[in-house]
Amino acid sequence: MAQLAGASVDYYTELERGRGAQPSTQMLTVLARALRLDNDERDYLFRLAGRPVPVSGGASTHIQPAMLALLDRLQDTPAQIITDLHEILVQNRLAMALLGPAVQRQGYAASFVYRWFTEPEARSIYPEEDHPHHSRVLVYDLRAAVARRGYDARSMDMVLRLRRLSREFSELWDTGDVAVRRGERKRINHPTLGLIDVNCQNLFSEDGRQRLVFFTASPGSPAVEQLRLLQVIGIQQFDETTSQLTDVTQETSVVPRS
Repeated sequence: MAQLAGASVDYYTELERGRGAQPSTQMLTVLARALRLDNDERDYLFRLAGRPVPVSGGASTHIQPAMLALLDRLQDTPAQIITDLHEILVQNRLAMALLGPAVQRQGYAASFVYRWFTEPEARSIYPEEDHPHHSRVLVYDLRAAVARRGYDARSMDMVLRLRRLSREFSELWDTGDVAVRRGERKRINHPTLGLIDVNCQNLFSEDGRQRLVFFTASPGSPAVEQLRLLQVIGIQQFDETTSQLTDVTQETSVVPRS
């Protein structure tokens, strides 16, 4: 349980015994995910700990147990669960190896859509010639998400910020086009395996606010072998001092990325 929660065994043991420091909101979120609690059980856990129940939205959003159970079964497929604002909630090991670990950012910067239009380095994951396509798809998908949310304050504020910060976003938003991102082919720049051409599919939660994103290779394509090698390589960090590759492959991560 401690491993699933990303905590030390000593800390979790003291937590079970009712000793030590009061668990933080972040730790409670992690525990709820690791225990596969539903919404009512998650809310009860927070109230037992004397913490306010988190509002919906952001990288600390509670994940439906059914989606986590499905993610658990995709051990040989890169997969992750994200919000409709493209904030990563959880990744499996192969998703980290393919896309890199989720960035640990606060507020709107936790959203890939937000970073796409405000941080040029966020675009390095895709070939430059594909950038216009991804810009359009992200904006059209965001418009659908904002409408689904009933134009809530959080999503509308993100749109207003992006309009101020990015001329490209503003021009695309003004087209009024809308299209939910359900599935497409993507070319992903991988630091070790080069360009990987994969199929990206989305499975949506009942309310549409969360989606399970998974990546597969077309039969007979070079990506079949590349994804197989990805399982061997895992996540690696290059040590420039020793010129050695250190394998830091991890199991499915349930730590919130905020």
